Amino acid sequence: MLSEVAQQCPPSAAPTVPPTGPTKVLPSGQTPPDDAIEPAAPIGGPEVELNARDWCAGSFHEERITQALWDVEDPTPAKVRAILNGLGYVDERIHGLKQSGTATRFFLDLRDQGGRLCLSGSAAGEETVVDMCVTSATGPFTAVEQHV
Repeated sequence: MLSEVAQQCPPSAAPTVPPTGPTKVLPSGQTPPDDAIEPAAPIGGPEVELNARDWCAGSFHEERITQALWDVEDPTPAKVRAILNGLGYVDERIHGLKQSGTATRFFLDLRDQGGRLCLSGSAAGEETVVDMCVTSATGPFTAVEQHV
């Protein structure tokens, strides 16, 4: 199922650092203000730890899970697990499923082909949030709260 979701994504490759420099191009002849801050490339965290395939696949997983959980009334752990299972996510990939107030929090281990992708989610009806995160490439899944 993971490969099916990522089939439109590029093959795995080493993570690359996003380019640095100003994000806005100024009209010819203008100079940036003296107090302008030039963005720096990230040196750690998910921005540099996920490869292109993980970034791409993560977006597809985020969207399909968010849509599936959006209209769930009273999203209990049992309901959330059933929905995730219905989408093809097996129990071995679902972690930390627990009720937190009116929301149900969970993690998904989406490591595939040497990637480090995981998702962190909070199912809360119209306030559902699903974000990419990073986990170790090998070994048992450990939830890392580094969001993309």
